[in-house]
Amino acid sequence: MLAMPEVHCIKFLRNHKSYSINRIAKDLKVNWRTAKKYADEAQLPEESPKGKKGMMYGSKWGEMVLDWLHEDALLKKKLRRTNKKMYETLVAYGFTGSYRTVSQFIREWSLSQEDDRRFERLEHPPGEAQVDFGTMEVVKNSDIVDVSCLVLSLPYSNRTFAVALPSENQECFFSGLQMIFQQMGGVPQSIRIDNLSAAVVQTRSSNQETIYTDAFLQFQSHYGFQVQSCNPYSGHEKGNVENKVGYVRYNFLVPSPVMHQFEDLNKQLEAFLRDDSDRVHYVKNVRIFDLYKEEESHLLVLPEENYPVFKEKLVKVNRYGEIEIDKVKVLVPLGARLGQVRVILYWDRMKVLSDQGEILYEEQRPYMMTRRALPWKTILDGWHKKPRSFGHSRYTNYVPGRLRQYLQIENLTMRRQRIQWVLSLLPRYSIQEIDQQLYELLSDKSDLEESHPYDVDWSKYDQLNRPWKQEEVT
Repeated sequence: MLAMPEVHCIKFLRNHKSYSINRIAKDLKVNWRTAKKYADEAQLPEESPKGKKGMMYGSKWGEMVLDWLHEDALLKKKLRRTNKKMYETLVAYGFTGSYRTVSQFIREWSLSQEDDRRFERLEHPPGEAQVDFGTMEVVKNSDIVDVSCLVLSLPYSNRTFAVALPSENQECFFSGLQMIFQQMGGVPQSIRIDNLSAAVVQTRSSNQETIYTDAFLQFQSHYGFQVQSCNPYSGHEKGNVENKVGYVRYNFLVPSPVMHQFEDLNKQLEAFLRDDSDRVHYVKNVRIFDLYKEEESHLLVLPEENYPVFKEKLVKVNRYGEIEIDKVKVLVPLGARLGQVRVILYWDRMKVLSDQGEILYEEQRPYMMTRRALPWKTILDGWHKKPRSFGHSRYTNYVPGRLRQYLQIENLTMRRQRIQWVLSLLPRYSIQEIDQQLYELLSDKSDLEESHPYDVDWSKYDQLNRPWKQEEVT
């Protein structure tokens, strides 16, 4: 490529001196084609937009992240994956790029706005705790279950504890605090709470202090901690735990984990937060674990006996033999002839007793069985349009075992056909029923695709892969 003075000279010789192309090439010692190009062709400036280059463009990695962004865009903000979570998932699939590469790619879709508000930094003594509930989602038996996560933070060390519970009622609140005290091996000297109905009868006003429930005062007295309540609509007064609720959600419960029982989920939460304490404190430049070890000496000693957490009440039985618990009508055997029964409620179960103390009914509390179906039609429609996305979708682990294995075939054309077949069954069956009756439904299928040489013999699948139920998540 010639410099502009040389191009200008060629144009001048050709247009003003009428030189031939051969003479220009000979005099300026350039190639004949070069002389011809600059002498007779228009040299107009052109835009030269730079194409996007890198690992995230024109490869499966960018496609995977875009699939996740589209999936998460349909969810509430608090349920969306963070950049870090997406990066860690990509690494698990074999991604070799950097976190910064992924963040720059995501930034094109979501630009953050900085908040310029200024806050005063508070000092927190060791042994002071803050408590709050956060509503989060898990998946059980391929359905969504809302859980209330009780989070306790110690601002001095920044150590966090959390347990998942089915509700925010008094029984769950007390039981959750007990579980956390056991994990801590002690009791905080003071706990700051907001105006939970499980603990507060009347909030603080300009001329009156907070009034607590008798049950909460009895619980507090047993464990010996002091309580500090926030002003109404003043969540910032316990800002440390407010941040921790989001931290636990985004780093552990997004995407929603599969839950078998609350005990299993809480063991995972405990292990995650114990490992998380190995990081360095954001201000003190000391490991959180070491700060907590220092703070442990300021905790109160656990009482020798646990506080028995339950609620007892008399409930009227209607003429159909039903009582109402957690806004759900429950049938009690032999209840219709009694008129009134005594109910003992624990955080996870209930007992119905006669006046003579005979146990008439014992079962999980109704809210333990409350769940919402995932939007499987929308999810399967997305997989049908892009069958490759099934392999890395957030919803893949929520598909029951047999059905998930059935859809994991490598041939994308056959995978699309199978997804279409499952879609055709959804109006008549739930996703769990399709999984349970997979063999029978396949035998009734009239338009089975040609068998693949590496496909599974579905009539023998359970014998080939017995632990399929345990794969769903641990």
